[in-house]
Amino acid sequence: MLIIPAIDLKDGQCVRLKQGLMEEATVFSESPAEQARHWLDQGARRLHLVDLNGAFAGQPKNQGAIKAILKEVGDEIPVQLGGGIRDLDTIERCLDAGLTYVIIGTAAVKNPGFLHDACVAFPGHIIVGLDAKDGKVAVDGWSKLTGHDVIDLAKKYEDYGVESIIYTDIGRDGMLSGINIDATVKLAQALKIPVIASGGLSNLDDIQKLCEVEGEGVVGTIAGRAIYDGSLDFKAAQAAADAANGASK
Repeated sequence: MLIIPAIDLKDGQCVRLKQGLMEEATVFSESPAEQARHWLDQGARRLHLVDLNGAFAGQPKNQGAIKAILKEVGDEIPVQLGGGIRDLDTIERCLDAGLTYVIIGTAAVKNPGFLHDACVAFPGHIIVGLDAKDGKVAVDGWSKLTGHDVIDLAKKYEDYGVESIIYTDIGRDGMLSGINIDATVKLAQALKIPVIASGGLSNLDDIQKLCEVEGEGVVGTIAGRAIYDGSLDFKAAQAAADAANGASK
């Protein structure tokens, strides 16, 4: 079970939002590269970057911060990025810059042809972020709910060849109210590709519950506000996950 620290980028700073609201941003670091190094030193095995400005603008906007993070991390661990990725040229630039995975969200829903082309052009590097509320997918920075069912869409994307799905319960994100285990497991059981849980991670109990369902295909979780405000100790969380799964690390 991977505990994946999130570094959300807004105006070159590391922030956290509540329920995706840009006006509800808390700045945690003015140096995202230093923040990346911190999580690496704490034992992170992957980093999750979100270009928040990019998500709203429809194209990456925090290239400077992303480049600095990649320079800091080097090839020590994989780094994935979401936010504003809408075309193949952008994906190519991201991968050439040193990112391991790109996350396609809104564009996957609005332009499935683009997602299909991306999976063909960059096999093994495409992750889809599905953000949902009450089982229905949201797009455009969570500002619009669609009529699309999460599981139906995920199955289609699996057929396209996506590497994994990040599933976010947007009603819980940034609220420290606990992962929506039931919905995450239901999605994972319907798929053969891995599912990464996101939204609401708050304490070690959540980690324990996730470890109990790892066999269903839930391979990791995105850790955000909880590891920044101190309600969850990242190092302890990864150690607990390793212990629960009998890992040697």
